[in-house]
Amino acid sequence: QLQLVESGGGLVQPGGSLRLSCAASEFTLQYYGLGWFRQVPGKEREGVACISVSGRSTYYADSVKGRFTISRDNAENTVYLQMNSLKPEDTANYYCAASFSEEPVCRSGGMDFWGKGTLVTVSS
Repeated sequence: QLQLVESGGGLVQPGGSLRLSCAASEFTLQYYGLGWFRQVPGKEREGVACISVSGRSTYYADSVKGRFTISRDNAENTVYLQMNSLKPEDTANYYCAASFSEEPVCRSGGMDFWGKGTLVTVSS
């Protein structure tokens, strides 16, 4: 079972930045499409950003385009989400996910493994 562990969440002021990391133990992420999702209570989980196995194809939700960047480092077996110009509406639990698909559809149903999440709070 592929286990994903997120880190890097926390409290940040509006306009600030955070970088989330997601690492896997015992399995290599090199062969999986990867993504970051977020969820607030009472709402569906939203696909924020996804990246293909090659890293050449990425997807971003309209709400984060130009502010968030997803990247993967296969040598480090890690996927990152750099979040800049954070807004209060970015507050959510952020989840890392992996897919057997090389270029996953960036929706919950397109992913096969999930981390437990890390909380991001954007507030002054």
